Amino acid sequence: MSRPPVELLATDLTDMGGIFCPNPKADMKLWNTHPRVFLDVAKTGRVMCPYCGTEYRLKPGEDAGHAH
Repeated sequence: MSRPPVELLATDLTDMGGIFCPNPKADMKLWNTHPRVFLDVAKTGRVMCPYCGTEYRLKPGEDAGHAH
């Protein structure tokens, strides 16, 4: 069963336009974590974690252009 995408505000992103996974916004439990990876959300507005498959995406109307 797949989880719905984690929707992000532009303010949730780092100065480089990304987010780290695992992330508290994805409601991951300690036993469900993996190595911390940086995911570039600003580039396309959405990204999928290669470890756990969690999809992170900007909420509609959010602009991450300040990061790139």
